[in-house]
Amino acid sequence: MMKIHEEASRCLLCVDGACSRACPKGFDPSRLVRAVRFENDKCAGLYADKEVCAKCSGDCEKACIHYDRPIRIKEIIEQTEKAVKHDKKDLSIEFLGVKCENPFFLSSSVVASGYDMCAKAFDMGWAGVVYKTIGFLKPEEVSPRFDAIGKEGTPFVGFKNLEQISDHGLEENLEVFRRLKKNYPNKVIVSSIMGQSTAEWTELARLSEEAGADIIECNFSCPHMTGHGLGSDVGQNPDLVAEYTAAVKKGTKLPVLAKMTPNIGNMEIPAMAAVKAGADGIAAINTIKSVIGFDVENMQPLMPVDGKNSVSGYSGKAVKPIALRFINDLVKCDKLKGVPISGMGGIETWKDAADFILLGCGNIQITTAVMQYGYRIIDDLIEGLSDYMYRKGIDKLEDMVGSAASMMVSPDTLNRKTTVYPVFDKKKCVGCGRCAVSCYDGGHQALTMKDGAPVLNKNCVGCLLCKLVCPVGAIGISKRMDRR
Repeated sequence: MMKIHEEASRCLLCVDGACSRACPKGFDPSRLVRAVRFENDKCAGLYADKEVCAKCSGDCEKACIHYDRPIRIKEIIEQTEKAVKHDKKDLSIEFLGVKCENPFFLSSSVVASGYDMCAKAFDMGWAGVVYKTIGFLKPEEVSPRFDAIGKEGTPFVGFKNLEQISDHGLEENLEVFRRLKKNYPNKVIVSSIMGQSTAEWTELARLSEEAGADIIECNFSCPHMTGHGLGSDVGQNPDLVAEYTAAVKKGTKLPVLAKMTPNIGNMEIPAMAAVKAGADGIAAINTIKSVIGFDVENMQPLMPVDGKNSVSGYSGKAVKPIALRFINDLVKCDKLKGVPISGMGGIETWKDAADFILLGCGNIQITTAVMQYGYRIIDDLIEGLSDYMYRKGIDKLEDMVGSAASMMVSPDTLNRKTTVYPVFDKKKCVGCGRCAVSCYDGGHQALTMKDGAPVLNKNCVGCLLCKLVCPVGAIGISKRMDRR
């Protein structure tokens, strides 16, 4: 049977899907495929009728412009669950005392760097924007400044950027705030600021409040600023974090977020310094210092600028586990108990967002996924999270915040007396032997192939590496039992 998520991942995500235009029944197959692509398949059935589509000649597939072969839309629809229609849940939440219509904000970056961009995002359903960092400094940028790293047919696992703070003038950016607040009074504007002295931090905070910002975010974390004493240079120094946080609080009555750098061992240390100095919340994480690789044939870095490059920020899906680790550290820190957290790092789908919310984040920020897929991902973020709350009987989003944090414990307290074992589905198994290869070469030599099927022996310790590498999902998990 075709795996619908793999097939949906082949979709080109056209701006105006030819498949939807071709549907004689007025269904929206492009939206359906997009819902599956972004893990919102519980709602995908809202965009087509399975019984009607089964009788169709497949005009949508005939219209598909894929360069290889048409997306198998009819098979995706056939395997899609019938969606339950219900009123959307209220995703509104109060964050730092500011009412937000949903938890989804654009994070400080190129995706939120001008009036037209922010206005479009607001129109499409984003609740707020953390505007690209403003300052008195007006940097010069390099070209090119983006690159991506992929794996096995997935071209965009991680993303590298060399963007600095806004290259627009300070007054121009402040005027954007004024226009946005006038035209979108119920949306949230967060002013990300970066100064080069205490006086600049104070003045930027004052000017931001005056221009209509609702929240101030202190950028203590950009990993590749060209000037010393900026960005992550500050975030790794608790004394500077405290000094600049206090300077910001001096210039505004607005709530203040301190944005942390992941380029450090213990994020709690600068976070505590920020809170002690007056920060109302913590934002985490910014991008991770990285070198993405080399063009080995030409003996130069990837993304070359006259053949050279620099250490710079890494983001995208690949950093999500690292981001969640830092969020967990902040949540578990006794001296940060109850401090609101705005979470970011590798969020693409509503499930990604739910991970951050369940761990303790009351606000979600996203950039890299928008750069790859556009503002339209907000549709599945909102719809998927709303449907999840409906299915789980959750009435208020705030009831989700931190509700699973207690499940993360110290490794020495984990149950080490019981085991789960792999269970093989013979109907799904195709006999490729991937499980046996990985188990022998990278596990405990517990699997062999006999007559084209895997056979388990007593060496199995229940690590479940075999389950992870199975390409067809033919391996499940047994009940937990006492160790053999």
